[in-house]
Amino acid sequence: MRGGPDRALGSLTSRGRCLLAGGLALGLVGVVLGERSLVQLAAFVLVLPLLAGVTVARGRFRVTTRRTVTPQRVPRGTAADVELRLQNVDARRGGLWLLAEQLPATLGRPYRFTVAGLAPGATTTVRYRLDGRHRGRYRLGPLRLRVLDPFGLVERTAVGSDTAPLVVVPRVRPLGRGGPGGGSGGGDGAHRAFAVHGDDDVSIREYRRGDDMRKVHWRASARTGELMVRLEEHPWRAQGTLLLDTRARAHLVAPARDAGRRVAGPPDDPSPPGDSFEWLVEAAASIGVALARRGARLRVVTGSDDPAPGAAGAALGAEELLDRLAVLGASRARDLSDAVPAACRAAGDGPLVCLLGAVGPDDVAELVRLRQGPVPGLAVLLDVASWGEPGRGRRGATGAALDALAVQRDQAVAVLAGAGWRVTTASAGQDVGEVWAALTGTPAGAPA
Repeated sequence: MRGGPDRALGSLTSRGRCLLAGGLALGLVGVVLGERSLVQLAAFVLVLPLLAGVTVARGRFRVTTRRTVTPQRVPRGTAADVELRLQNVDARRGGLWLLAEQLPATLGRPYRFTVAGLAPGATTTVRYRLDGRHRGRYRLGPLRLRVLDPFGLVERTAVGSDTAPLVVVPRVRPLGRGGPGGGSGGGDGAHRAFAVHGDDDVSIREYRRGDDMRKVHWRASARTGELMVRLEEHPWRAQGTLLLDTRARAHLVAPARDAGRRVAGPPDDPSPPGDSFEWLVEAAASIGVALARRGARLRVVTGSDDPAPGAAGAALGAEELLDRLAVLGASRARDLSDAVPAACRAAGDGPLVCLLGAVGPDDVAELVRLRQGPVPGLAVLLDVASWGEPGRGRRGATGAALDALAVQRDQAVAVLAGAGWRVTTASAGQDVGEVWAALTGTPAGAPA
């Protein structure tokens, strides 16, 4: 960042414009009244901004900056420390510099500070803290420098080109012993859904509608008196698939000014997300990271009209999942007609975890029809009404409309449970770990 006499003279400040207008008015009055002293005074007043402009224009400045962000990836609701080092690489002492660190609007107002008389070759360090209130990928900077004359009449502005990245990822909640692959608390069905199996692992279970008759285990069927089928696991290919309902119409999306608001509480236990969409993203991050850290090949499918945070056939690691969820936004899609078939294809015979917003029986009917794998599906249905009215522009929803949402959700729960799914609901204020424990601890086929 540099400035010299070849640049523009700068621009008048509010004080300079007022002084110029006053000088013109005073000169006009002096001419009309024939008062020579007023004209002389007006000429002096008008010369002041010109002299100030020449002084500012002749002032040279050459400044280098280096910005360090620690850490560069932070969970939502936590802070990052920024260190900004400025060095005067000019041969002259610096003047009065008014500096502003440009920041994205969702991270707060520009950070402003003043540096005066920085010696040639000298360095000064400024530190500030940012609260990662909203998920996303951000660029911090560049630095905006303003140089003023001693009277504050004229200013010059220069903007640097250096920036630094900051990624605010979803928070990851601990799922406890009942999490994916947990040793206890998850029930037989939940544990088997996320286990890793070898070449020789073969188990037997009851026949379900849609099973291949060639897999019927006749000896076990004769012994138990019920039709049994062989379950041949894929060798060492643990996997998990997440279906995320990202439709804006299926969620309450809080205004930007409230989305990152935190209520009073212990510093290490930030409040639950302020809207149902953020809760869903946080749940996806928590479940997905737990799966990935246990060696699962993770796939994510979204109900979005935009590119998903991971193609249905692409396996994601924990860090990649968080980076992609950091920029996941609500979509304009009206239904899950595209997402459900993609999720079922991606899951195959492996576990499928569905995180759904405001849905009804029709929304999950296709899910039940297409999901015929040997491992029962898991679904979390959000009680969107507990966050408020779903969708944008419907703040005036009546109690009857909210009751209808609850009825539809209960019907969807019944459809999924009747098809052998493990299903539970989640409401505002509930922790992801609490909901996951309820889901994996519920007997197969029974709603939580």
